[in-house]
Amino acid sequence: MKFKFIIYIIVMILSTATQASEKKLAACPNSPNCVSSQAADADHFIAPFKVIGNVEEAWAALKNALISQSLTVITSETSNTLHAEATSLVFRFVDDIDAILDADAKLIHIRSASRIGYGDFGVNRKRVETLRLQLQQQHVIE
Repeated sequence: MKFKFIIYIIVMILSTATQASEKKLAACPNSPNCVSSQAADADHFIAPFKVIGNVEEAWAALKNALISQSLTVITSETSNTLHAEATSLVFRFVDDIDAILDADAKLIHIRSASRIGYGDFGVNRKRVETLRLQLQQQHVIE
């Protein structure tokens, strides 16, 4: 009986560790108003951020870069995930920004998507590339 309980505990621990390391961003819809570093198609794909130094420092720099953007707030976060919302100035549209830190691979996966509408005039791609430039200037990503 104790042996079965120990096996059960080990299986639960291993499955939890696997789930944490395999965390995925939401898929992009068919509309062109979304970019993701985990997208399978070229229209939605954007390269992940490749960390060149300390992953915690890069993660902190990403959070600071997000909150430095006007009308952007981080609404939830864990040690390796975050969700932020960016509100447009004129029409008050809200875009969602999600990031996942893969410390083992030294990557930050990122997704930026409009909540409504079809097109975004490249706003989400530009947002991610602006974040990339800010982090490159801080020498925390390639």
